[in-house]
Amino acid sequence: MATLDIAKYGHPVLNKKCKSVSQFSDIQLVIENMFDSMYEAEGIGLAANQIGLNMNLFIIDVTHTDETDDTHVFINSEILAYNGEKTFFQEGCLSLPGIALDVERPEKVVLKYQTMDQEWHEDEFEGLLSRAIQHEMDHLNGVFIVDRVSKIEKIKYKNELKKLLADSKYIQKNKSKEDFVL
Repeated sequence: MATLDIAKYGHPVLNKKCKSVSQFSDIQLVIENMFDSMYEAEGIGLAANQIGLNMNLFIIDVTHTDETDDTHVFINSEILAYNGEKTFFQEGCLSLPGIALDVERPEKVVLKYQTMDQEWHEDEFEGLLSRAIQHEMDHLNGVFIVDRVSKIEKIKYKNELKKLLADSKYIQKNKSKEDFVL
């Protein structure tokens, strides 16, 4: 399989709402490449737009916890409800390397989604899996964790965010569009 570059904060592909998946014929290869890329970057979740694909697709692997023994693939997802108490938890992001922010999110989420077999499901998730789902759904909707924190929290990472933006502009200037899209 292939390890793909992960778009960093400031790349325009990360600011747009992703389109629904309608072609499932090559989705298996895309998903395998996403898992390879996520594992290489030592993450627990990855949205398709983080590797330059405009598609409502994300993957999660929290098998290192007691929550689940399975990896997860979510296609054409939509959050139907948020449940439970809101709590703060420090979140990192593969598109914001070296930055972890305290983000407030509800404990549980009800998600409608498709799997690779194109079957629709509706399930409630909680714990780290719920938090990761909310994080990746934010990506698919063009929202970053920095958009979910206070100005004071953002100020702590002002220099790092400026550097990521500058690096992103340099990369965009020196790479063709094809370098970011499968």
